[in-house]
Amino acid sequence: MEPESPGTAQNPRRQGPDRAAVREQLERMLADPLFKHSRRYPNLLRYVVEQTLEGGTNDLKERTLGVVVFGREPAYDTNTDPIVRSTAGEIRKRIAQYYQEPGREHELRISLSPGSYIPEFAMPVAAAPAPAAQAPPAPVARPRKPYLWIVAAAAVALAFLVAVLWIRPWAPRAALDDFWRPVLDSPNPVLICIGQRRFLGTLPESPTDDCPDLENVRKGLGDPNSPITLFRLYYLGSQNVALPDVVTFGHIAGLLQANGKAYRLRGESSTTYADLRDGPVILIGAFNNDWTMRLMGALRFNFARDHGVFWIQDTQNPQRKNLAVDYSTPYMKLTEDYALISRAFEPTTGRMVVVVGGLTGYGTIAAVEFLSSPSYMEAAIQKAPRDWRRKNIQLIISTKVINGGSGPPRIVDEYFW
Repeated sequence: MEPESPGTAQNPRRQGPDRAAVREQLERMLADPLFKHSRRYPNLLRYVVEQTLEGGTNDLKERTLGVVVFGREPAYDTNTDPIVRSTAGEIRKRIAQYYQEPGREHELRISLSPGSYIPEFAMPVAAAPAPAAQAPPAPVARPRKPYLWIVAAAAVALAFLVAVLWIRPWAPRAALDDFWRPVLDSPNPVLICIGQRRFLGTLPESPTDDCPDLENVRKGLGDPNSPITLFRLYYLGSQNVALPDVVTFGHIAGLLQANGKAYRLRGESSTTYADLRDGPVILIGAFNNDWTMRLMGALRFNFARDHGVFWIQDTQNPQRKNLAVDYSTPYMKLTEDYALISRAFEPTTGRMVVVVGGLTGYGTIAAVEFLSSPSYMEAAIQKAPRDWRRKNIQLIISTKVINGGSGPPRIVDEYFW
């Protein structure tokens, strides 16, 4: 349900600070690290401020903002896609953080009241002037007692502690933002390359002759010049993707959309080397994605296979093969899966590449759950070098598999360089 806007919004053309001063303050705020590393927050805040300055407050409704600022369809469901509400809520928190910084008490204030998308502008509260000297002469000031300094120091320490505790809840979010920042800050659209099964010929969905399409699928199999009919195309493995990879794509696409980042989707079989050089790349899948196997081969952790056993290989410790899955295991008896997350600059393409792939689909889903939760990333960087944000990253994830479902992701190993 869309929050209601105040019935009588203050008109900045008639009252309040000068419009030029408001714009100057807006730019000052958006240049602060609280805003400049994001696209969503500056875009929404700038739009509502400009609209208010120009007297267009009647259009500052949730649905209108979703369409104009975030590119949603006019009939989109604001209940299932609360991007405007969530972004506005985060903006309010960051504005509060901004004005808590020392020295900003004298700046013009821009605020966004809860339940409204119409910003309010106010001049800083000036110190009250001293009263006229009509009272008897003031007595000579006495030296301040030492305990007053102790009280003042304690007050400063308490204020600092409150500020730390107030800011602390946003630390996990910052770690996840920093992981994705090289991708989101690129001026080029992101290429999402999703894995596909190897070419399976024309195997039908059913192994029996009861499949009504089987006869049509087999036509022309012995003739290399026979065209691929729609019947045969439907059953080609290279035209299909695994459901866990689709789920992973949905999470990543939602993250990119929430940050206003454009992306393109390609199947692994239709992705070219030239595509990989157009911008940052996100590779979904491991053994079903040839580009993952190629680009990860030179890194410390990569994917390896020996007949029916698949594992994450450690090139610094080739004897280590405990991160493995035997594909001859009945799938309902699989108890653990592993996944590899990589964020690395790829020298041959000159682009940042992110890989999200599991030994099976359970691991892939656990990996994207890890990349969607701020708390997991915050835990992962506890032992990371201080400058990890500028480094390449590889994370190995483990997940328990229970009755055909993956559990929460857990960090097994990590590498920064």
